[in-house]
Amino acid sequence: MNKKDVAAIRKQFKPDNDRLNITDIFNVYVIKESSDVLYQENRPFSMLDPDQQELFFNNFKKVLGGQLDEKLFQLKFQREAENHSQLILHKGLLASNAEDWKEDMLQLVEKMFATTQYEMDVVVTFIKGEYFKPTKESNGADDESVMNTVYSHSFILCSINQTELPKKNLLFDFVEREFKYNVVVDPIINLSSPVAGFLFPCFIDNAADVNHILYSASKPNQPDYHFIEHVLNSQEITTAKENKEIFEEIVREVTGDNIDTTILSNVYEEINRVIEEAEEEGPQLDYKDVERVLKVSGVEGVNTEKVEMAFQKVVDDERYELKASSIMPNYKTKSIKINTKVANISISPQDLKYVKQVNYNGKKCILIEVDEDMEIEGFKLWDTGTGTLSHNQ
Repeated sequence: MNKKDVAAIRKQFKPDNDRLNITDIFNVYVIKESSDVLYQENRPFSMLDPDQQELFFNNFKKVLGGQLDEKLFQLKFQREAENHSQLILHKGLLASNAEDWKEDMLQLVEKMFATTQYEMDVVVTFIKGEYFKPTKESNGADDESVMNTVYSHSFILCSINQTELPKKNLLFDFVEREFKYNVVVDPIINLSSPVAGFLFPCFIDNAADVNHILYSASKPNQPDYHFIEHVLNSQEITTAKENKEIFEEIVREVTGDNIDTTILSNVYEEINRVIEEAEEEGPQLDYKDVERVLKVSGVEGVNTEKVEMAFQKVVDDERYELKASSIMPNYKTKSIKINTKVANISISPQDLKYVKQVNYNGKKCILIEVDEDMEIEGFKLWDTGTGTLSHNQ
């Protein structure tokens, strides 16, 4: 799934939406100490009152929120695994009655807590539904005719949420005219911050892909690798952060530790061009692509052997491919941070060429080339190079 596919289904989680039909919701309460199921409840989603539905809609949107390869990861199932989750999910998707659906989902719950213990009690929520996507977007004039021809996608979405102890409160009773300590023992289910979740199957090119599952982590660049491998039975992944670190290490192996800011700016500019000109989302860069990027950017002494050896040394695989969108900062924002004891500076990758590290009077300084005159708190700055004001008077 690309970000457009994810956004398309995410925005459907809202009340009274003809493009989304959630048939069942199955909640399972698991005790933290024993990992035993304390309670389970399966209901038609339409039987929930509107306020409950809204809480769950927001929760499901949280599961599908975040950037791909940072918080959301499209995972490929392993070929072989005992009690394979792909098979369980597929059976659950095709289940025609509630009991079969519940049994399939309980198998997944058992896998989730077989070797993992959470800090608090946990509620696992499964929904089964159908997502309708028009074959063409409506222009607003004839939405009914557009909905007559749709792609229909059946899906299962899971959200895992921890419970919290209620806060202790002191209340004032207006009737009895006295202060009372409010004692609440019922745990609160934190639906605003799911600790994990997934969507099965993935939707690619308007078709279901049962060989992939969309996994949602609790925090960006912090996937639960144990959950991915042992619960979802999926292959290993590399986060956007890890991809960026791999790329930086490969570049250091080729260029050395020091690099000119102009060259680095050129590298980012070339990668951005590759992304914008790619026919498909998420172009990959192999060692030959990295060699070309470095050469075009002005790095001297680059050759195929040197780059191939760098890949081999850093990732132990010269055929490894880097996702272009993951290895560079956001090109259109001030995404590069330069942190010093004196000041913190934010700058965009395309403007990095205007920043230099120079030696001035025996001291390291940051030199930033600017077109405009500078003022700080209304004061005009002196040009220390000439002893005059930095603007014409």
